[in-house]
Amino acid sequence: MDSSEAGALAYSERKEDIAPSTSNTLGPEEHEPKPKKVSRKRTAVNPPNAKAKKPKKARVSRPAQLGYTVHQGEDMLLVISSTTSQYGESAWTPPKKKGSKKKKKLTKGKVKAVQTKKKKKPIAKPKLANNPVAEEKRDTNLVMAQTVTDHRWGQSLPEEVLINIFQMVVIQDGAVPFLCRVGRVCRLWNAAASSPVLWRKVTVGHCWIAPGKTQLPKTEKRIKDTFDWLAQNRFSQLRDFSLYHWTKNASYAVEVVAQFCPHLRSLTLSHCTGLTATAFQCLGLHSRALQSINLQYSEFQVEGPLEYLENHGSQIKQFLFTHGLKNDRFLTAITRGYCPDLELLEVNTKLNSKDCELPVCIQALQTACPKLKTFRMLNVRPLHKTMRNAGDSALGFPLLEELCIATTSCSYMTDKDLWEILFGSTRLRVLDLRGCSRITPSGLATLPCPELECLFWGQYFSSNVGLSSPKAGIHMVTQKWCQSLQQLDLANQLFSKEDLEIAMSHLAQATEADTLRSLNLSGTRITPPALRSLIGQMTALSYLNLSSCRYLPRGLKRIYRGQEDIRQLLDKLE
Repeated sequence: MDSSEAGALAYSERKEDIAPSTSNTLGPEEHEPKPKKVSRKRTAVNPPNAKAKKPKKARVSRPAQLGYTVHQGEDMLLVISSTTSQYGESAWTPPKKKGSKKKKKLTKGKVKAVQTKKKKKPIAKPKLANNPVAEEKRDTNLVMAQTVTDHRWGQSLPEEVLINIFQMVVIQDGAVPFLCRVGRVCRLWNAAASSPVLWRKVTVGHCWIAPGKTQLPKTEKRIKDTFDWLAQNRFSQLRDFSLYHWTKNASYAVEVVAQFCPHLRSLTLSHCTGLTATAFQCLGLHSRALQSINLQYSEFQVEGPLEYLENHGSQIKQFLFTHGLKNDRFLTAITRGYCPDLELLEVNTKLNSKDCELPVCIQALQTACPKLKTFRMLNVRPLHKTMRNAGDSALGFPLLEELCIATTSCSYMTDKDLWEILFGSTRLRVLDLRGCSRITPSGLATLPCPELECLFWGQYFSSNVGLSSPKAGIHMVTQKWCQSLQQLDLANQLFSKEDLEIAMSHLAQATEADTLRSLNLSGTRITPPALRSLIGQMTALSYLNLSSCRYLPRGLKRIYRGQEDIRQLLDKLE
């Protein structure tokens, strides 16, 4: 044994000899074991008057947070999913309270004491056997787990089902921009949105630039590229194309559609400017199936449409344009026989425009368009012109079904003018003569139209110019068409009370037909007895306008909609 080991043994023996001697010198109170430093510090921090702490409850283990929340109602369970929450995939948990910035440093003894406490605490397991709500949560957890994990339900639908769903939306909202947006969802939706069946009718408005703003060169290039792509990849079966409020690139759009859409049948250019003759030349070269052209409220070079009508007018069946000094040349071209198969002709103008007189030769139009079915002159006063070499072989409009000569101002059309238009129209169904104050009931009664369904004869101009004296003979009109009338408008017509009572009695006697759906008597001299006899018999009547009727008591001068509302009026009249 060396010297160092011997010194260590001597030091240990000396230490053992000193320990018992020191213990014997202490008092009786000091024989107890000394408290630990940790407990001594804890008691020193707490004040003497502090309340006794409540014993902590045993910690119950909770299941993992689910991706949904279950609320129990009176007769159902509401499962509210939180997987799509903005806070993450799991359910939302309240944020933890932040502690003070000054963190106390724990000694080694504290750390050990805390760890031993955690080990000693028992873990109480929840008893789910006696808790029916917990069992329902467990069952709903199984169901929700399947639905949450299945994120590809949209890709499992058949493509035909998606096409039918998209077709419903396209009919209501249009193909653009709906189909362009849903095509970005996934590959299946893109394939369904690319079906040519959905792109047969397209309407394009302000898609790239707001009205009144200028287009930058980059924006113009983007418009052309997008239109080229749509025409080449989506418009293969395009039938109806409409362009609204295009101040630039309208001609380019028409040229592209004419080039890539061989099945185009209808073209609408409304409130567009900058249309050139080149666009209509492209239509003549490529669009062999085009049958309808609508140029209302657009600005264009008149030579382009005129040249198109001269060369390809035989295929046009519908033509619509706005009245103007230059546009009236279209009517002259039509009367020359450029459109022999024309079925619809409409000429309109703005409501606030003045000098809306349009010279038209009815005999020439009857000869040039024998297949005409719809003839509308909206807010335009026709001035009849006669042909020098007019013969008696004209058959009128034998296929005409609708005639509209409505205007917001006073019209100078007479019974003779109306007879020259309708003397051969035995199939007429709709007759709109609003504003024609010079037409008389006797003139209407002589028309060769046995099955007229809609007669609009109200006076709606604001000024008193053109108002005639009180009329008589409305009973002849209702007696002739009482079996077929569905809509009758006599607003502001100055017929006498007796005449209206007789007219309403004729309508009430047609109980077998019972076809009348709408009746407008606003501003007339209708009386309660005349109304009582009519409403009691016409059970199909669903619209009745009695506003501004001076011969009715207060509270009844309004518009009635629905059969129930009209029955309540009958109770008040009785």
